[in-house]
Amino acid sequence: MEEKVQILAFIGAGALLGSAATIAISKLLSDPLPINNQCVGKVYTSEAVKSSGLPGSKCNGLATPNPLTDEVVSEQLTRNIQFFGLEAQQKVTASYVVVIGLGGVGSHAASMLLRSGVGRLLLVDFDQVSVSSLNRHAVATREDVGTSKALCLKKHFQSIFPECHIDAKVILYDSSSEEEILSGHPDFVLDCIDNIDTKVALLAACVRRGLKVLSATGAGARADPTRIRVADLRESTNDPLSRAVRHRLRKDHGIDGGIPVVFSLEKPKAKLLPFKGPSGEEENPSDYQIVPGFRVRIIPVLGTIPAIFGQVMASYVATQLAGLQVHMEPVVNFDTDHYEILHQRLIEHEELLYGTSMQVEVDVEEVVYIAKELWHGRSARDLSIKDVGRAMWRSVNELMLVRWDKTKSASVSNLILLRFKEADEHELRSLEDIKEEEPDFFVRVTTVLKRAELEFGF
Repeated sequence: MEEKVQILAFIGAGALLGSAATIAISKLLSDPLPINNQCVGKVYTSEAVKSSGLPGSKCNGLATPNPLTDEVVSEQLTRNIQFFGLEAQQKVTASYVVVIGLGGVGSHAASMLLRSGVGRLLLVDFDQVSVSSLNRHAVATREDVGTSKALCLKKHFQSIFPECHIDAKVILYDSSSEEEILSGHPDFVLDCIDNIDTKVALLAACVRRGLKVLSATGAGARADPTRIRVADLRESTNDPLSRAVRHRLRKDHGIDGGIPVVFSLEKPKAKLLPFKGPSGEEENPSDYQIVPGFRVRIIPVLGTIPAIFGQVMASYVATQLAGLQVHMEPVVNFDTDHYEILHQRLIEHEELLYGTSMQVEVDVEEVVYIAKELWHGRSARDLSIKDVGRAMWRSVNELMLVRWDKTKSASVSNLILLRFKEADEHELRSLEDIKEEEPDFFVRVTTVLKRAELEFGF
């Protein structure tokens, strides 16, 4: 009996201590760490990060202590630190990102950038949270309906990562607000706007100012998440918004690509729904526009797709800020027959040049990797994107694989894609000649082939 009493006493004491510890930890996590009103951070005490000797971040030109030295912050971002490494995560935490357009795409992009530890965010949107937007918004609840999207995100974000300096602007991006929004040297700008005029103006301003920008194209009326890609604006196909933006940028601003975009290869499953007024009859949508030029008609949206668009944007930006090189899935419009043709041409070329194809060490599957992953369906000499869509499909008729180094076998790490005429010229030159006469081309090709060597474990 006495032994049972002792056991119960120990259990009771343990429960009491556990409750006290839980309350203490909850209080620690619920109390936001004090931060500078203008910048991110304070002097923190995590020994692991302090001992790294990492510098603090900068805000408005002034050095600030490193928020990663705080134990709670470093624990919250521990998986990111393990993934990127401490120095790379410090770059993310010291970064300033502007997100314009905070609907289904922008809210998810901003949310994951916050959770990735970005130290300063500017959130911009003139619109309000609506009931119908709750199917795709990252954090909004029914209590937020009627409040501005920018302030809604800021409110929720402050409870997720209070060390982030968040500024919310309830304004429309245009020429009059450009300086207010884009000043301050942001490390990245995210364009999540679905209006063509505003989108074009923002992208042109970012190019003019030399700012890194990532743009989202149409996410509505689509359902296949496996077809979402990141590529140059020139490569975005099957998207009416991209097509219109490309045309306007080229015509009005002389910008012909060079802007990364998130887009879907999937053709839209539905079109704009007819606009019906209060009477239930179809009416002119422009009569109900709050802001001239902004869409009033509705695009059907499966909420998961804009959310994935936003996640892709956040992942792209976070890895860019951390300095981690990620090779995105290239947009190559070849089919199986094209790769078989390239393989057969290689065999025939080897037999013609060397009298045998015995040194061809690749099959069709490896040709797919070489042509698609390494050379993106284009000649190794193409510095810029020339053929896209159906033009790329036709371009295979004048492409072939040849050895880079004629003294080595035709392997994954020694084959380059060239046009017929370029291949003939290449066969007449030595690598020493190329290295001396075209050092940039030499470095570019050897870097790509080194990647293949590493990925295939040669």
